[in-house]
Amino acid sequence: MNATIAMITFRAMLGRRRALLLLALPALLILLAVVLRWTGNNDLDVSANVLQKFGLATLLPLLALIAGTGVIGPEIDDGQIMYVLTKPIPRQVIVLTKLAVAIVLVAAFSVVPTLLAGLVLAGTTAQLVPAFTVGVLVGGVAYSAVFVALAVLSRNAVTIGLLYALVWESLLGSFAPGAKSASIQQWALSVTDALTPASPVTSSVDLGVAIPLLIAVTVGATLLAAFRLRSLTIASAE
Repeated sequence: MNATIAMITFRAMLGRRRALLLLALPALLILLAVVLRWTGNNDLDVSANVLQKFGLATLLPLLALIAGTGVIGPEIDDGQIMYVLTKPIPRQVIVLTKLAVAIVLVAAFSVVPTLLAGLVLAGTTAQLVPAFTVGVLVGGVAYSAVFVALAVLSRNAVTIGLLYALVWESLLGSFAPGAKSASIQQWALSVTDALTPASPVTSSVDLGVAIPLLIAVTVGATLLAAFRLRSLTIASAE
């Protein structure tokens, strides 16, 4: 990692309008958890459903998309990335630093709120809170890597990311078994399922398949982003 790049990226992300979305989305999850607890509608089924549908399936991919594309996409769009690329910094260091910032943001604004919402809803029942916390974390790492790579590869990264998260995972994933197998959400849910005995939490992907896929997608997307940055340097020189 490069500390200077990380500091500049954090400052840019937390100083933009994106920061409002980073705060607003998790606030909604926590507010929903408080209301359900206050009204007594926080049984195990409801708690698991909220953490899965809102925390894992909605909040996580949207925040990862905001963070993953935001840490590098705007710099590529306005050409500022070329200033960084002229420095004697390996391309993989730039990508890893941007990815690390995205993961920290996802952890702060998605993993922690999921943990807090889970404690409000379910407490220590059925190990639901640690299960979803770990699931959201591993899913966040994979999502962040994919969305950082998308931001490097395309100026339409946000649109592509939304289509993947909302259409492929949420819509098609409800009807097509094949779509579920190629879903970061389902892979993360598989990890969650393995950590809790709660019957409402079930994944269509085996843990032995989900973990290698999470690792492969994370590493592959990171390497792809680093390779693409090298071609950006070549294009600039020409």
